[in-house]
Parts: sequence; structure tokens; C-alpha cells
Amino acid sequence: MSDSSPLEFGKELKVHETNIPGLVWLDLPVYGDNRGWFKENWQQEKMTPLGLPNFGPRQNNISFNATRGTTRGIHAEPWDKYVSVATGKIYGAWTDLREGDTFGQSFELEIDPSKAIFVPRGVGNAFQALEDGTAYSYLVNDHWVAGGENYAFLNLSDVSAGIQWPIPLSEAELSDKDRAHPFLSDIKPMKPRKTLILGANGQLGKALRHEFPDAEFVDREAFDITEPISWSDRNWRQYKTIINAAAYTKVDLAETEGRVDAWAINATAMKDLAKLATENRLTLVHISSDYVFDGQNEVHDEDEQFSPLGVYGQTKAAGDIAVATVPTHYIVRTSWVIGEGANFVNIMKSLAEKGVDPSVVSDQIGRLTFTQDLANGIRHLIDTRAAYGTYNITNGGESVSWADIARKVFELTGNDANRIKAVTTEEYYKDKIGIAPRPLQSTLNLTKIKDTGLSLPTWEKRLTKFLQK
Repeated sequence: MSDSSPLEFGKELKVHETNIPGLVWLDLPVYGDNRGWFKENWQQEKMTPLGLPNFGPRQNNISFNATRGTTRGIHAEPWDKYVSVATGKIYGAWTDLREGDTFGQSFELEIDPSKAIFVPRGVGNAFQALEDGTAYSYLVNDHWVAGGENYAFLNLSDVSAGIQWPIPLSEAELSDKDRAHPFLSDIKPMKPRKTLILGANGQLGKALRHEFPDAEFVDREAFDITEPISWSDRNWRQYKTIINAAAYTKVDLAETEGRVDAWAINATAMKDLAKLATENRLTLVHISSDYVFDGQNEVHDEDEQFSPLGVYGQTKAAGDIAVATVPTHYIVRTSWVIGEGANFVNIMKSLAEKGVDPSVVSDQIGRLTFTQDLANGIRHLIDTRAAYGTYNITNGGESVSWADIARKVFELTGNDANRIKAVTTEEYYKDKIGIAPRPLQSTLNLTKIKDTGLSLPTWEKRLTKFLQK
């Protein structure tokens, strides 16, 4: 190709931000000779390290525009687009039609084959052909469906969008549909993709309702994770994050008649959930347990090898392994969870009030985790976009035994802490049948989560407030 070509050859691959969050454009290297030119239009390994999302294209579309002045848009769909030009040149315009502070803001750019632009979900896309025979290409990460939900359209002539078309629309080729789209003042902004929370009615599920008020919550009756129909009954592209607070937690029953259910819910369903999250590019948050360890180490790090003692711990470890295959996952490992409903603290409080002097084990050591702090920690990981992986989250403070905690409950409720009888785990479960083995050391190392900037209140402080309620 001669030097008179309008294309700029040999540019460095570079990503440029715009005034619209998530909308970025690229300089593309183009290589030419006497035969023509060549470019790598989409190159995942080179582009994602520069900040372009690895958005998972599913469909490739070409729009051929025979004459200069052809104008198309402004259309916003519930998927991402990667836009480029194969031949010719366009004047592109993009308007943010998403819910938020930047709703209505526009960005404009002239694009030839040496440029491309990534258009995030909910940003309206439009262009005007500046040359005859312009071929406009776009990759999308979902399949187009006629009459699909959650589309948004803006009238090309809406001056409030501030778009300066180089060829007046009165001289341009437009479709009747594009002429009839609503103006900005009449458009309902596109809502962000949803968060789905499984296990809505458990202790953590109830706390997550306060932390994620706009999320969609489902319990087992509405969404049974062991039933295939649950996975096929939703448009998963409308979600961004799944938080799995559902689990089989009957530790002792898992050793006997609950074994099948424990494996089905904690392990097999997690395999299906991991597959779904990977295929739909969802962030998966999964709640793990200290029971994946045998309790031999005084403190458990995130990368400690699994060594479960019983069936419950085995199923949770298997679930963790499945979830870890999801590229964008958080495994949140916790212990000794206290929230709304039946739990150790409420039981001790009730026994104290009834005049019962309980025997409580003194050789199982760990920290309490209050669900409001666990839910806040999950929110923190998501909002700060912390590095994906496994994080321990419990309340802070000194590691203590269940007997120590029981004494504290008695003390804070105005009862004699000496009424608590401390016993070993072996003594407590002597002659009892169907009891699962317990890890004696459940303290989780909190260094990694603290390094993300999360402040973890002590369990003593939270216990005091919990009992005051």
C-alpha cells in the first residue's frame, strides 16, 4: 500500500479512557505493504493486560453501509460490544443510558480501521458512515434476541445528548425506527446487572438483605440448587454476581442419614454453580468453613491444604475446589457464625435466663463471626474489586473457647459466669451416637483480608451489641 494511505501504520497498541465509565477506545497497530494491510482486530492476550475487559464475545455482526451519510443508532442493549471498522470510516457517538451520575453523557470519535472502541452494557451506540462502502463490525457477548428485554433507544436528533453529527441528519440516510426513538427526558435508565443471593433465609442470608438491599434473594423453595431446572430457568446474562449462602450445615446428621443431601448441596451443586458462573462470566462468592481443616494448626491460612475430619467438612472442601475453578470467584472462609435466629449465643442467653447451668466445651478454640460483619466483608471484596481468591473473614480479637464465650454471655446478661462447667470435647460427646468430629483449632488468619483495608471489629465488641438488642 502506498504512503498516501489515510491509515497510520505501526501505531502502538494503546487503550484510552473516556468521560463515560467503562467506555474505552483503542489505537490498533496496522501493518501495510503493496498488497494492502493487516491488523489484529481483537487480541485478548495483548488487550486485557492494558485494561480492556475480557468480555467473552459470543456473536460477530457486520453492518455494511453503501453510501456516505448512512446513520444508525442510538441503541443500548444489555450486553457489551467491541466496535471496529473493516473498510471505510465512521463518526461514532456513544451516550450513557445507564442508571447513575453519568446518564446522558456522550462521547464522539472518528474511527477508521486503525481504531476500535469497547462499549459497555447500557451505553447507547451510534455511527455515521463517512465514506461509501463502510463496513462496521462489532463483537457482542450475548446473542441478539428479537423483542428482548432491557433495551434502550435514544433519538439520533436529541440535542440534549450534545452529539455533533458531521453530516446533518437532514441529509443523512436513517431508518424510520431510528427517527422515532424517544428523547433523553423520556428514557428510563438501564439498571445495572443484578446480584443473586442464594440461601435467603439463613442467618447470613438475613444479614445480606441489609447489606445488599437491591439484590434478588431466593430460598430453596424458589431456587433449589440441587434441581437442574433452577439453573436453566433464568437469563443469567442479567446477573453480575451470585452470592452463595446456601449450604447443608447439619454437621452431625451429615455423618448418617444426611450424607446424600450434604454431598448434593455442598459439593455437586457447587460444581454446577461453578460451571454456570464460568460460562456466563459471573462473579461467584461462596461461603466456606473452618471444617475443611482438621484443627491441628493453631492458625489456618487461606492456602492451607484441606484435611477435613468428617462428611460435612469433606463436602465443603469439595465445594471449595469446584468454586476455585471460576475465573472470578471469592471463597469466603469463616467460623462460628452468629446471626439472627437459633445460634450458640442465643442458646446460652436462654439457658442463663432459665437458671440452667450448662456444660460447654473448653478445648475447641476460635473466634465468633457475626453475620453483619461477614456480610460487610463480602460487600467490601466486591466493591473494592479485591484480587479474586480465598479470604478468611471472622471477627477480630483473642481466640477463645466455646466455654469462654458462654461465660461472657452469662456475664453480659447479668448472670454468674461461674455457672458454666468447662468440659473437653471428648467428655461432652461421651456415649452420644452419630456425632461428627470437630476441629479443635478453628482460628483463621485475618492478615489477607485486613490488607485489603477491611476493619474487623472484635468478637467481644459485637457480642456486647448483639446482646443489647
